[in-house]
Amino acid sequence: MIQEKRKEFIAQIMKYALVGSLNTGIDFAVLNLLLWMTGIYSGKWIILLNAIAFSVAVINSYFWNKFWTFKDKGTDGSKVKEFSQFVSITLIGMILNTAVVYFMTTFTSPIMELSPELWANLAKVFATGISLVWNFLGYKFIIFKK
Repeated sequence: MIQEKRKEFIAQIMKYALVGSLNTGIDFAVLNLLLWMTGIYSGKWIILLNAIAFSVAVINSYFWNKFWTFKDKGTDGSKVKEFSQFVSITLIGMILNTAVVYFMTTFTSPIMELSPELWANLAKVFATGISLVWNFLGYKFIIFKK
C-alpha cells in the first residue's frame, strides 16, 4: 500500500514535470515573442509582458494537470470552486514569478556582460523554479487533493 502510494506520487511528479516543461516552453516562447515585438527588457512594462506569457502557459497547465497529472474528475458543482482555487494559487505563483523577473531585470546588472535579452531569460529561469515549486504544492495539496 505504501509502496503503491509512493509510485503514484512519483508518477505525479514526473507528469507534473512534463506538463511543466511544456508550460515553461510556452511561457518562454510567448515572453520572448513579446520582448522581441516591443523591445522592452526591463522596467515596469516587463511586468505586463511576463504576466501575459505566464497566463497563456497557465491556461494550458490547468487542463493538462487537471485531467492527466492529477486525474481530477470533480463534480459539476465543484468546478467553479476548483477553478477559482486554481486561479488563486496560480496568481500567487504569477506574482512570485513576475517579481523575480522584474527585480532581476530592473535592479540588478547582467552578470558576465549578458545581453538584456539573455539576462531577462536568466531571470525567467530563476522565477520559473520558484513558481514551479509553489504551484505544485498548491495544486497537489489544495486544488486536486483526493
